[in-house]
Amino acid sequence: MATEHLQIAQSSQLPPAQPSYVLRGHSAQVHAVEFLEDNLYIISGDADGWVVLWSIPIRRPVAVWRAHNNTILGVGSWGDESVITHGRDGKLNVWQLKQEDERTFSTTSPIDDAISERKQPWLLHSLTVNALNFCSFTMCSGVSAEEAFSASEQQRPGSCLIATPGVQDGFVNVTSLPSEGRAATIPAPKDVKTGMVMAIGLHYQNDKLLVLAGYESGDAAVWRQNDSTKHWQTIYVNKTHTQPILSLDISPTLDCFFTSSADAIIGRHPLSEDTVKAKSTQTKHAGQQSLKVRSDEKIFATAGWDGRARVFSAKSMKELAVLKWHKEGCYALAFSKVAGTTPSTPTDDSVDAPSIKRDITVSELRTAKAKATHWLAAGSKDGKVSLWDIY
Repeated sequence: MATEHLQIAQSSQLPPAQPSYVLRGHSAQVHAVEFLEDNLYIISGDADGWVVLWSIPIRRPVAVWRAHNNTILGVGSWGDESVITHGRDGKLNVWQLKQEDERTFSTTSPIDDAISERKQPWLLHSLTVNALNFCSFTMCSGVSAEEAFSASEQQRPGSCLIATPGVQDGFVNVTSLPSEGRAATIPAPKDVKTGMVMAIGLHYQNDKLLVLAGYESGDAAVWRQNDSTKHWQTIYVNKTHTQPILSLDISPTLDCFFTSSADAIIGRHPLSEDTVKAKSTQTKHAGQQSLKVRSDEKIFATAGWDGRARVFSAKSMKELAVLKWHKEGCYALAFSKVAGTTPSTPTDDSVDAPSIKRDITVSELRTAKAKATHWLAAGSKDGKVSLWDIY
């Protein structure tokens, strides 16, 4: 299917590629999307603070609630039973969302009723964070504050670090969960007028925590804690963009991270001093709101203000495909996480089944397909989320 889609998109004699599915449920702009639990679910958040948890196999909502009183900036997952939402109301909330509790939640989408209150999941944590800009949180799972800054410690399951913009321009705050303690405060680079922090990344590399930041000035920076002084120092600063950076994402195996901006440039930056050199490419399409690297790190994609999702090679940075369906701007993007590199056609051997061989059910087939497909999700100003099956 993926190959057929690309061939269609590249042929002037055939109609353009179409999404496999379109999720229609939001009455406001979709600002955040993320796949959960082996791609069986996708969560989306909109400009009115509503969150919709969708089942991918049946493509319907299974939980709907208003998580914030203002725009959702970001969504994510922590373990198998916790969902994180970040809003412009200055709150970062961690919700407990167990599968067995799904039947107790409303499935009425905001497009059908955006007024009535819904039952909310159990609120585990609620952090007060800076939300003066549109910078979403980022997280690094399985490592606590003490472990992140000590080479002798190992990662601890069940803990995570959350990074959000600081109150001062250019600052980044790192908070540890579940303790809710402040783990670090990262200053702005010296002698650089960065303006606000617009995008953040966390990466645990060689027993060291790296903090990445993209700024209003168009600069990108990487921070690491000095072993002797314990102060945070910049190991990389580069101004690739002429406009504010809007998004960044990390490719660990390529030892680099990518940035997109309000301008038409995409930047590639090293994670450490002695790796790949900085590189940029001119896409000729301004306003790449969101950028994500797929889990196999072969491709990355951007969501653009022109309503297109564009797919690029992670190594060459060449454009591979343009996915056009939304008539309004795309603000959010997410890739599913698939083990291996090639989606496989589900069979009764690929589904968890009893030892007695039997025909698989339609439900099992849908579940297996959801887990094995390299989905790309694009959330748009039109309130819809398009799902694409590519590569």
